[in-house]
Amino acid sequence: MRIIGIDPGLESTGYAVVDDAGRVQTPVEGGVIKTKPSDAIELRLLTIYLDLKAVLSQFRPQEMAIEDLHARYQHGRTAILMGHARGVLCMAAAEAGIQVTHYAPARIKNLVTGSGSADKEQVQRAVAARLGPKAESKNEHVADAFAIAVCHAMMSSSAAARVARTARTGAPRRRSVLAQH
Repeated sequence: MRIIGIDPGLESTGYAVVDDAGRVQTPVEGGVIKTKPSDAIELRLLTIYLDLKAVLSQFRPQEMAIEDLHARYQHGRTAILMGHARGVLCMAAAEAGIQVTHYAPARIKNLVTGSGSADKEQVQRAVAARLGPKAESKNEHVADAFAIAVCHAMMSSSAAARVARTARTGAPRRRSVLAQH
């Protein structure tokens, strides 16, 4: 299964594509979608949306994992702007027919490093140790995106996830809302 992990941000959105073969994940690609703070919000959101659509088209992941909003933002405006960015990322996935799963930051860190309060360097080291040098990144957004993809791979291979997939098997896949119009 091919997974794309997303570390959402309005200025820098990290993405990482990983092939999951059960207990082994192989990094495929990692990068950052950047916007200019001087641009209007609608242009920044459009850039994120269009750039992610291009990544999804090129790498064709079956599933997307995205980091949830943090529980505590010091400024309400920051949470709202992050919500906008997450919205266009989820919309691009829905348009491509890709299932999206959301993970709390502490859950991702706990699964990948063993500590829900791990710092950025610990996450980067854990990702590099698990995925090898191809996933090693100096960019924290790319490292976080790889961590999110690995978290999803670990959760997807759990017994509970297998039962849930078996229960869904046979159900027709929902067509894109856009395809119906």
